[in-house]
Formats: sequence, C-alpha cells, structure tokens
Amino acid sequence: MTTHKPLSGLLQKLKGLLPGVRQSSGNTAQYSQGLSDRGLLTFAHTGDVIRAERVLHEQGFTVAVKGPPPQLRTGCDMVVVFPLIHQTAVLECLKRDNLVPEQVVSAQDVLLEPVSLYHSKRLGRWLMVRAANMKITIDTEDGRIVNISGGGCPDVPWLAHCLCGLRLAEAPEPLTLGSTLCCYSLQKAFEEIRRQCPCG
Repeated sequence: MTTHKPLSGLLQKLKGLLPGVRQSSGNTAQYSQGLSDRGLLTFAHTGDVIRAERVLHEQGFTVAVKGPPPQLRTGCDMVVVFPLIHQTAVLECLKRDNLVPEQVVSAQDVLLEPVSLYHSKRLGRWLMVRAANMKITIDTEDGRIVNISGGGCPDVPWLAHCLCGLRLAEAPEPLTLGSTLCCYSLQKAFEEIRRQCPCG
C-alpha cells in the first residue's frame, strides 16, 4: 500500500512530537520492540522509590531510577524501571517490604521512554551534573569538586562543606554522609559525574 504524501508528512510531524520514537521505515515496530521488555513502577513519594530501588537491588533485580514519561507523573519525579519478565517476582518482593506501587505499566503501553534522571552541562573546564534537584560541579582539569547546590534539605550546606575541595577519587560518597532525599539525589549526581569524568 502506498502512503499518500500528505499523510506521510503528518506521520513525520507526529514522530517529531514524540522524542522517544525512533525513526523507522513507516512503522513503530523497532520502537515498540525496544520498550517491550521494560516495566515502570510509579510511587507517590520519592522515599518509596528509594526504598524500592534498594530492596530490588538487594534481591538481585536489575533496576534503574529514571524520570517518568509525562503521563505517569504523580508528584514524584522518579520511576523504577525493571525487566518486565520479572514483574510477578518484583511485585512480590516489594509487597514483603510493604511497598505497593501506584501503577505498574509496560513502557510499550505508554509509548514514551522514561527520561534520564541526569542533566549535564559543560562550561570550559567545569562540568556540572544535576540529578533531580541536586547539582555537583567539578573542575575537569584536576577532578576537584567546586560546588554542591540545590535541594531543600537542611544538610545541603553540610554536604557542600564535606565534599567541596576534594577530588572525586578521594571524596566520600554522599550517602555515607546522610540519608535525606537530597543525599540520595546527590549520590546519583556523584555517580554520574564520576562516570563522565573517571580520571577525577
């Protein structure tokens, strides 16, 4: 069947509105296949996401925390991405820890990729990584942490005091310094900036 040019143009515009959609030869098979093996767990509170990630990691599941697609935002800006084939075992594991997700959906069903939790920005020799509401900035020439900012927890100044001036390689991980949501977000940013600048 031949696609009329006006309809073909409309399809291309629709694809442009969905940044997660991969370009394919006239269908969404490639895109759907890439999402079909992943499920998303949504929770009302960030603290539940943190607990769910920890519990599932401890039980050997491969999970990741990401930002939710727009239609799954519930007031918490994180979702847990898990292998869909293990859905029954994942939910049973969470239930034993009194964790019940608000929604469990296939990434294929919502037709949008979960988004990266991280945002990076380079300005000359400096690299800043933001995870959720916390930012960490380093001098890429010597790997020193030059700034910690963001969040609203009372321990953010303490985290900055403990970490600024240290090289990434010698700095303690944020979660060894506290257990607030800001610590958790900073830990994620710390891990990502260390991945991007391993020589730090």
